[in-house]
Amino acid sequence: MKILMPENVENIIKELNDHGHEAYAVGGCIRDSVLGRAPEDWDITTSAEPKEVKAIFHRTIDTGLQHGTVTVLLGKMGYEVTTYRVDGVYEDGRHPTEVTFTKTLREDLKRRDFTINAMAYNEKQGLVDIFGGKRDLEDRVIQCVGIACERFTEDALRILRAVRFSAQLGFSIEEETLKAIVEHAANLQQVSAERIQIELVKLLISPHPEKFQVIYETGITKIILPEYDKFISENNTHLAGEILQALSVSEPEKYLRIAILLAKMDNVKTILDRLKFDNQTKKIVMSISKYFNYPLEVDKEGYGVRKAVKEIGKELFVLLIKVKEAYFKAKNERGELEKLKEISLLYDNILAKHQCVSLKELNLSGNDLIEMGMKSGAYIGEILNILLDKVILQPSYNEKEILKKLVKEMEK
Repeated sequence: MKILMPENVENIIKELNDHGHEAYAVGGCIRDSVLGRAPEDWDITTSAEPKEVKAIFHRTIDTGLQHGTVTVLLGKMGYEVTTYRVDGVYEDGRHPTEVTFTKTLREDLKRRDFTINAMAYNEKQGLVDIFGGKRDLEDRVIQCVGIACERFTEDALRILRAVRFSAQLGFSIEEETLKAIVEHAANLQQVSAERIQIELVKLLISPHPEKFQVIYETGITKIILPEYDKFISENNTHLAGEILQALSVSEPEKYLRIAILLAKMDNVKTILDRLKFDNQTKKIVMSISKYFNYPLEVDKEGYGVRKAVKEIGKELFVLLIKVKEAYFKAKNERGELEKLKEISLLYDNILAKHQCVSLKELNLSGNDLIEMGMKSGAYIGEILNILLDKVILQPSYNEKEILKKLVKEMEK
């Protein structure tokens, strides 16, 4: 088969070939190309050792010489070129203690995780598919290269990556690979929280987030998310189905899907802290969990919605609506969905009319109050919040002169 490679990739491969070395594009870029997708990155593998690569190309970066990787710079782009290698012992369950360079492509490909990631290509030889990656792509299956137990013992993160690829591609997991996942799930204790978090998020925002059920059924959640197992066991197990369905019907957005997964649980902060999520994610997801059961009221004037937006904040309010909508869709609660639709229309009307829902939108500031003769201090904040409550109730009050009049009335 013919694979169209970027000109720079072709040039790097040709230059290596012209100097007597083998070279191929390899891994995910070939997988995506066979699937008819545009690869995000292009990696190159070669029989040339790092010092030989550096001698051929004028602009390089020593990305990981101990693992045989040199980044070749062409224009503003960088391309990782890695020497064929055989990995040594994986003592920490993640990284080989040493690598040995080899001149054989087969030896390099057989150390890789899954068959679909163990294909190589260049113009001369075409597709090199020693381990049946193309067949597995056609059969829509994730399968380890060689013996699955060995691949997962070498690098425990591959256990989670198997499920992540399954979710991203909509593939099943081959039987022996699945058995090995169950057998070696506990090895994930050796993997850093940051790496687990990255794979978990990729799974959640994939086209098939319902594959999260696989990490539950295989015992992975017992290791990386024990709170989820406890939550499901303490509640009716139908909640697991609700969560999976809610994930599936929602937009593939990071904060939204993390919030859907965790919204009904009590120990959200503990989970987010342990998995080393960034502060922005923690703030958003914890707030959604806090307000998940907030009573949203529908009234013709929109007071209930303005009150909720004031309490929750505009951006979080929109996200909360999406989380609730996903759960109501999952449970097919048509009445609640109609109510959410009304709330959304009321919110749109609030935005269209530029109605005040926060202190920063209030047409009277602390400086205005000081100019009116008030002393600076906490009292000013109290007055502004009282005025905001009045404006939430009656939006027409958000005029400077009306607000000043209200302040004078409060001082009497």
